[in-house]
Amino acid sequence: MTGKSTGPGANLGFIGLIVAVATIGGFMFGYDSGAINGTQDGLRHAFGLTEGQLGLTVSALLPGCALGAFLAGRFADVFGRRTVMMMAALLFLISALVSGAAPSAIILAIARFFAGAAVGAASVLSPAYISEVTPAAIRGRLSSAQQVMIISGLTGAFLANYWLAGAAGSSLGIFWGGYPAWRWMFWVQALPALLFFVTLLLIPESPRFLVSKGRNAEALTVLGKLFGTDAARVKLGEIEASLTSDHAPSLADIRKPGGGWRPIVWVGIGLAVFQQLVGINVVFYYGAVLWQAVGFSEADALKINILSGALSILACLLSIALVDRIGRKPLLLWGSIGMTVTLATLVWCFAQASIVDGKLALPGGVGTIALVAANVYVVFFNMSWGPVMWVMLGEMFPNQMRGSALAVAGAAQWLANFAVSSSFPWLAANIGLPVTYGFYTLGAALSVIFVLRAVHETKGIELEAMKG
Repeated sequence: MTGKSTGPGANLGFIGLIVAVATIGGFMFGYDSGAINGTQDGLRHAFGLTEGQLGLTVSALLPGCALGAFLAGRFADVFGRRTVMMMAALLFLISALVSGAAPSAIILAIARFFAGAAVGAASVLSPAYISEVTPAAIRGRLSSAQQVMIISGLTGAFLANYWLAGAAGSSLGIFWGGYPAWRWMFWVQALPALLFFVTLLLIPESPRFLVSKGRNAEALTVLGKLFGTDAARVKLGEIEASLTSDHAPSLADIRKPGGGWRPIVWVGIGLAVFQQLVGINVVFYYGAVLWQAVGFSEADALKINILSGALSILACLLSIALVDRIGRKPLLLWGSIGMTVTLATLVWCFAQASIVDGKLALPGGVGTIALVAANVYVVFFNMSWGPVMWVMLGEMFPNQMRGSALAVAGAAQWLANFAVSSSFPWLAANIGLPVTYGFYTLGAALSVIFVLRAVHETKGIELEAMKG
């Protein structure tokens, strides 16, 4: 199971089923994150929100994501990867129903917080679970499928929002049952959430978790189904050797003997935070608002969101084709360079804006350049930092500390996401889009240095060989 082979006994059909089910968590991650995009006029109208209140309501998902990512990483070491993903699926279902029915902004924010806990759990556990049940030679490709599903979820949310708004006349228009379309934009999330829960019943627990709990016979059975009987025995021995025999995995494992966190944990945190400092979720969460601000209609803005989603999926497919061939680090590096250039272009474009009838407007040619630059930026992100960050977080940590390190890095990722997303409406309104996007450009430029100096290649390395 090293080198270029996936192993002669590898059951690729069974592995494919497991990956397909686990990545529904990624779809829910994307759908729940993107569903808010398109509901914002409804939220303003229904609850009388100011821009600052809207930013906090929209971003209420994100503190929940940080908490969910942290707790899921820890709970996964106690209850198992699959069990915690099932808990997340139930949270997705309940929060979708409550969000659509929310009688006030406070209830909606609470529901979104718990939806965030589910998103955070899925964000760290789906790639970790995939990395623990797949051969090293194709692990990057299969783990990258998580990002394809995240973008598919976002695009699915954009399509559903566009269709609902069109059917009702606008997001404020009345749809089925006498309820406005923006409420249905939340309710339709319940369908993939239910599918996620049911299909999780079809897949096994992670063999790495089973070994950590001393359930070696069960682990051997799962490994046999995955890789064949002979390879399973060898792999079981390797997993046993990689785990500390004197205690179960715990947060203490991420600390150095002399105090402080291990360097690999800080690299994971850096990867997680830089993925957000480039401003990608401003496009995902505020895309419709942003493009209306530069002169597009609501319908056109929603169409641009769909275009961005489609381009993102194509970019993720390119990443899948390259991640196990050229490696993780080169993709991160080229992505950082490409995002720096395209974000700088957007800074220049927004500097040409003027106020017309109280609204921000770009000159015709400049607006086109901004649209192209934004979509090229999305391509660079989704062929690099989008999938590769999650691939690396799922595989870069040794078995003994994987759950705990994921808890810390995942929480850092979502806290950075919250800081960027919640600050955008205020920054755009008070200091302007050029300076705001200048911050994201700086983040992308600094990520080039970070990749060159701190990131080490993990392509083709077995999980049991990862060093802390």
